[in-house]
Amino acid sequence: MSFFSNVPARTRARPSAEVITRQPDLAAIEHYHELIAQRPALLDEKLKLHERIIDEFNLVSLEKLPREDLVREVRAYLGEYMRTERLSLNQPELLAFADEIVDEMTGFGPIEPLLKDPTIDDILINTHKKCFVERFGKLEETQVHFKDEAHLMRIVQKIVAYVGRRVDESSPTVDARLPDGSRVNVAIRPVAVDGPLVSIRKFSKKPFSMDRLVEMSTLRPAMADMLRAAVRGRISLIVSGGTGTGKTTLLNALSSYIPPDERIITIEDSAELQLQLPHVLRMETRPPNAEGKGEIRQRELVKNALRMRPNRIIVGECRGEEAFDMLQAMNTGHEGSMTTVHANSARDAIKRLEQMASMAGLGMTPMSIRSQIASAIRLLIQLQRLPDGRRRVVGIGEITGMEGEVVQMHDIFRFVKEHTDDQGNVHGTFKATGIRPTFLADLKHMGLDLPQGHFDPNRAL
Repeated sequence: MSFFSNVPARTRARPSAEVITRQPDLAAIEHYHELIAQRPALLDEKLKLHERIIDEFNLVSLEKLPREDLVREVRAYLGEYMRTERLSLNQPELLAFADEIVDEMTGFGPIEPLLKDPTIDDILINTHKKCFVERFGKLEETQVHFKDEAHLMRIVQKIVAYVGRRVDESSPTVDARLPDGSRVNVAIRPVAVDGPLVSIRKFSKKPFSMDRLVEMSTLRPAMADMLRAAVRGRISLIVSGGTGTGKTTLLNALSSYIPPDERIITIEDSAELQLQLPHVLRMETRPPNAEGKGEIRQRELVKNALRMRPNRIIVGECRGEEAFDMLQAMNTGHEGSMTTVHANSARDAIKRLEQMASMAGLGMTPMSIRSQIASAIRLLIQLQRLPDGRRRVVGIGEITGMEGEVVQMHDIFRFVKEHTDDQGNVHGTFKATGIRPTFLADLKHMGLDLPQGHFDPNRAL
């Protein structure tokens, strides 16, 4: 049985025995990938071929075929395509090309090349008709498309099935992750009026180090030095910022400074933290099942984590009532814990924490919640994605306590925007405010001394 739906018989002609049986060697595959890098037009041909396959293959039958049969059919089709389009590839390169096409067809379909592209940060599918990507902070439309809505839904079901979740009319939204750890959000009908909407935040195979963030001018060496000392000195902190500002990236980089002999528990809605430490226990929330039962929320996981003898707790993102339990943990022997919150400024982050902690329903007054915040958190790092797409640490502030009913905070470092050039690039300067953190004395007693010049407002960072 062929999986071609309307391909002419001429195209479906069987390849020679050599094409069927010969396997590409590693050198040929390596050479092929070098060829792709040197000839961008070949990647365009690959996408065009994939689009043609989508239109002409019987995709339902395709998914049922054994891989060896699929490889045989694709090689025959590809050989004819190469001759028709007069593309110059030798036999090993052609075989490597065919194997990549099969990987895409049996993986996540048309988006497989985008998942493998290291320059892409986000993949945004707006129904089966349009697909956008974010490269270097800028959105651009791609030529990738799906055959129809049913084709896109098959890819969606593959994704959610991997983590044992479901998406259907009764549960039309879901958070999931791909095998490589990339985070996925899906919305389908009826909440997605025009068809399935898929957002993929790609998972970096190699976490960004703090040195790499310094190279990218996300922050300056003096700022990184202070953050390193603060993490090692068990200063509890929060990373704040809007969507896509790099909160998780910075949290991963900060975690590399945690001493290797500490026991760390991470709690996330969708596991994406990459802590390069020997003693890490990862926990993930669970949505309700089809009967509306079995849900496990972050708050329950935070409470359970406190019974597991952690040195620190890292919550991927506080977004609700678990904020209260996180504050309690920071105040009861789990100093050095970390989390992220969605907020556009440091002051907004404090307000959000107050609102989320009040959701715990314990009848605490706003004053008592603010007091918890002021005693639990010492550092607040604010991130921002600038209009040119670059991500910056725009402020590092210290929470110093309460004055009346107000949480007191002062900036230690800040990013000052200066001007935007004709290309839309934002220029600015990282500056120390001249205020020294109050916890420097505690760090010094732990052997974590920082140069005085790091906090001199008259010196360039």
